[in-house]
Amino acid sequence: MSVVAFPGRPDPVTSATTGTTTMAAVERFLDSITVATTRAGYAETLARLTTVTGQAHLVAALAPEHYAAVMDRWKSAAAATWNRHLSALCSFTTWAQRQELLVTNPARRLERRKPARRGDRAIPRTRLETLFTDPAHPLRERLLWRLLYDTAARAEEILTLNVEDLDLEFRRARVTSKGGAIEYVHWATPTARLLPRLLAGRTTGPLFLADRRAPSSGRRTPAAADIDPTTGRGRLSYPRAEYLFKTASAQLDPHRQGWTLHQLRHSALQHLAQAGRTAPELQAKSRHQHLASLGRYVRLGEETSARITADADPIRRRRPR
Repeated sequence: MSVVAFPGRPDPVTSATTGTTTMAAVERFLDSITVATTRAGYAETLARLTTVTGQAHLVAALAPEHYAAVMDRWKSAAAATWNRHLSALCSFTTWAQRQELLVTNPARRLERRKPARRGDRAIPRTRLETLFTDPAHPLRERLLWRLLYDTAARAEEILTLNVEDLDLEFRRARVTSKGGAIEYVHWATPTARLLPRLLAGRTTGPLFLADRRAPSSGRRTPAAADIDPTTGRGRLSYPRAEYLFKTASAQLDPHRQGWTLHQLRHSALQHLAQAGRTAPELQAKSRHQHLASLGRYVRLGEETSARITADADPIRRRRPR
């Protein structure tokens, strides 16, 4: 793709002789992100930015036209996709301004899109139990899915766990939360029974391992902390884990699209709400900072509607005493 040039502006390739280039700033910004899944998500958006501007373009010369050209790729995408890529640009902008590399805000003309209101995204308990117990699925996947549901944790928090983070006696794990705080998540008996089988005596390294050994060179080489010292296998990635879950769950999804890993967190919290747990209890489980964030989880949906309808069925033979 050719570099985008705008009327009235010097050519970015020939004029960039001093200062920090956009590419160098992007690399520094990505290096500052400690959460692997966040870094990978931002990298996709910012790779588009460096393609639009060219390698030698100064970061200080970024303009709204550059950001608009970046976002043009996702102009027809869903609101959530648009907002995700815009968030990456905004995060980079904020970082660059703190580093005094950028004075203006090139994202000032772009607006977040309002996503369409979704219906009930909770997965029915019976179908979850089928997924968790089906021996056709590998142990690693069944444990990951069960652990995500038991803990109601974010997928990236669980996928970045190391064996050293587990406290098997108290059925908890130490995670780094979205805001960087160290917190604990807790699991129930089914997870406690599966964990020793997956560990198989391992005491260090990533909890969930990829199927293959990690490459030792090249751009896909992971950090040393993401490689199991015994087997040489890397950490299971979010995209791969998501793909495996969607593929496995497509058989149970009435729409045959499969479910997402985040829906396990959503389902856990909604099922707790249906069981009568209070908002403060849900906040303690989910570790949301604000009660208002729980609104989408405690909105009771299809499963509750079905139960109420069945309970009120006028032809029902057996009435509750």
